[in-house]
Amino acid sequence: MIPTFPNPTRRAVVAVLAVACLGVAPFSAIPAATAALASGIDRSTFNPAVRPQDDLWQHVNGGWLARTPFPPDKAYIGSIESIGERTQSQLRTLIESAQRRPADPAAQRIGHLYASFMNEAAVERAGLAPLQAELAAIDAVADKAQLAALFGRLQRIGVDVPIGAYVGQDARDATRYVPTLAQGGLALPDRDYYLVADDAKFRTTREAYAAYVARLLHLGGWEGGPNADAARDAGRAVLALETELARVQWSAVDNRDPVKTYNRTDHTALPALAPGIDWPAWLGAAGLGRTTPDVIVSQPSFLQGLGGLIDSVPLATWKSYARAHLLAEFAPFLGKRFVDARFAFVGGVLRGTKADRPRWKRGVALVNQSLGEGLGKLYVDRHFPPASKAKMDVLVANLLAAYRESITSIDWMSPETRTEALAKLATFNSKVGYPKRWIDYSALEVRPNDLAGNVLRARRFEDARQLAKLGRPIDRDEWGMAPQTVNAYYDPSMNEIVFPAAFLQAPNFDPRADDAVNYGGIGAVIGHEISHGFDDQGSQYDGRGNLRDWWQPADRARFDEKTKALVAQYSAFEALPGYPVNGALTLGENIADNSGLAIAYKAWQLSLGGKPAPVIDGFTGDRRFFIGFAQVWRGKARDAALLAQVKSDPHSPDEFRVTGTVRNHPAFYPAFGVQPADKMYLAPAARVSIW
Repeated sequence: MIPTFPNPTRRAVVAVLAVACLGVAPFSAIPAATAALASGIDRSTFNPAVRPQDDLWQHVNGGWLARTPFPPDKAYIGSIESIGERTQSQLRTLIESAQRRPADPAAQRIGHLYASFMNEAAVERAGLAPLQAELAAIDAVADKAQLAALFGRLQRIGVDVPIGAYVGQDARDATRYVPTLAQGGLALPDRDYYLVADDAKFRTTREAYAAYVARLLHLGGWEGGPNADAARDAGRAVLALETELARVQWSAVDNRDPVKTYNRTDHTALPALAPGIDWPAWLGAAGLGRTTPDVIVSQPSFLQGLGGLIDSVPLATWKSYARAHLLAEFAPFLGKRFVDARFAFVGGVLRGTKADRPRWKRGVALVNQSLGEGLGKLYVDRHFPPASKAKMDVLVANLLAAYRESITSIDWMSPETRTEALAKLATFNSKVGYPKRWIDYSALEVRPNDLAGNVLRARRFEDARQLAKLGRPIDRDEWGMAPQTVNAYYDPSMNEIVFPAAFLQAPNFDPRADDAVNYGGIGAVIGHEISHGFDDQGSQYDGRGNLRDWWQPADRARFDEKTKALVAQYSAFEALPGYPVNGALTLGENIADNSGLAIAYKAWQLSLGGKPAPVIDGFTGDRRFFIGFAQVWRGKARDAALLAQVKSDPHSPDEFRVTGTVRNHPAFYPAFGVQPADKMYLAPAARVSIW
């Protein structure tokens, strides 16, 4: 739901899980605070020089945008990032408190992990010792046949190699877990960074990446020796190898197709699919040799191309590649020279930041990644009151009821498809705040002075936890995010929407604010996540989570016609000069924004029970609703990070999430008196209304 600016050296795929269905009466009254409600609108962020009729996003957020500089360690700042900052400070306090409770084993694990990150002297003394077994495994590869086993081994500790694997639900049989094989192995954000030859930004990034690889190999005691020319040659060779991987990878748009990326394959058929890969060796090293007899292959032609590259690329280059990717992945947990080298490339070149995050923030992030639910339990106990959960439960129920009414009355859907859609909506699961059961970390050993070793053990613990799911019933109580995550998601295989506790803070959700701004804010987010069940991807899954075409052909054609118009609208937006939004890549999120806002408005109107919304702080109810939506997406990114987002992220940049959405909503026009001469105006025939 939230745009990501990923660490390009690691693309872990997280399988998300489900919970029981929410059963609440429709259009319940939302519990109100005892004090008089405020508007929930911060006027200090406004730019009154910009009319809302010309640019609502700039009108609501322009003052903040103009006067708020980027901190040197930030590639993105905004409303949601400010929630993240607040949450990080809260988590730091909880972690430091845990350090003072040595008698509590759960608290001790949290305290020891954080202490190991903060003890820089111990990290320097350790050097590369914690990685010696992995480095030795790379050095020991004597022929091409052994590369497959190396790839299987490294991906289990989070190293980005050409074949990635994760355990998730079978999209055609949502009652079972199955391993999925997915393409990987690129350090840059998208294959365009390698393949677009005439773009100066991409060319500069490629040159910097080759130098970064050379630096990592030199720091890591590369077997090629300390010779600077040899290291530079190895860096260029690794870049050339990744360029060839990029040529055979599927595009981000193709990877959005759940039918194309579902290819169930028996283990015994893998050698025929990609004969250049030693599949028994890979399966054994990946921990999948004796688990299930089949896997899902996401991109079959990529594996075929990879087999050819294993044969044609020199073994020495593959070993340099593996060594560089291992060191890049673990650089944040090694000595200062590795940390600085990584920041110079990832932070400086790819994200455009001027300084690394303070060490304590990076330490909190590590605890989040490694002991997420352990820390999450402390967070929920301290910072998520029952009243917030109660109010959210009602909001979710009201949004589901509004969707039910919309599906029942919509004019473009046939009775047959409508029946299936209502059945799917009736089985929607909702998770708010935190899980029913917490992950048990008691088997994970954490030492106070062994940072990289702790990271390795934590990753192996999680790998074993995931592999243990195979052959077991689906756990519908498991969460795919920790409660302190500032994000939300929909999972089509579980048919569930999930809202972690930390996400439910102002301006997303303000229990003290009136309903209009909360429906425009968190209500539109709830609607966004529900609508993913009916967007161009989610609509291909039924209510049980199975990939099945339940649409009548004429309905699908009408739906596709509406969504093609959204592709065209967003493709006309330019994120940076010469770099337009990819309307096809962002289609699912744009559908969700469009639908989420529409259904949130309908739910808010129905919740009023026919009574007019009051005027608060000089704003009518309708204006508060749309301003609430706009202030949630207050944010800006550095150019380098924005370029990475446009190329690899399915979310549109913040300004287009607002302007591209509200101008399609009919209630926006009377709310602000928008006329044909205004810049936000879109002719009625051109407006897209799906739900």
